[in-house]
Amino acid sequence: MVIEILRQEHRNIEKLLLVLERELDVFARGERPDYEVVHAVIAYFQVYPDAYHHPLEDRVFEKLKLRDSAAAAKIGDLAADHRRGAERLRRVAHAVENVLADRELLRQTVNDIIRDFIERERRHMAMEEQVFFPAAINALEPADWAEIASRLTDQSDPLFSEVVEEKFEVVRRHILQLEQEAEAERSTHC
Repeated sequence: MVIEILRQEHRNIEKLLLVLERELDVFARGERPDYEVVHAVIAYFQVYPDAYHHPLEDRVFEKLKLRDSAAAAKIGDLAADHRRGAERLRRVAHAVENVLADRELLRQTVNDIIRDFIERERRHMAMEEQVFFPAAINALEPADWAEIASRLTDQSDPLFSEVVEEKFEVVRRHILQLEQEAEAERSTHC
């Protein structure tokens, strides 16, 4: 159950990375992206992963270190990886603010900062999916999973739950639009 929650959250994060990537493509073409969407994606990344997703991963990782220190060593310092991701996100937010304030900033620099964030988030999640989660599944015992699950909060994802926070509604609509476009494209290729 815990790993499935984490995997679902990764799928949700990937949807947001796709939205951000699409807005970045608009920016790279010299057009104006939907900054309301960009701000909402940044706000989501500033709140949900560090408050809920990463602490859950950290609890699993702590148990993994106790059960299989060699596997945990291969993963490295997960908390430091999360801190570096938060720092990259701060650079993204700062770059977007500079663009909106009409400060001198090369379009390529903004593009590089945001693409770096997207690519590194994807690599980090891939490592977790391919190395961390399987190691945890193999090493943790039922009592470990029960203890971790007992500490889950009732906090629902502000974007992907039944009750969407108002500030994230624009992003949710954008994601649904992207999914509809992707589905339409797939159906024309069948």
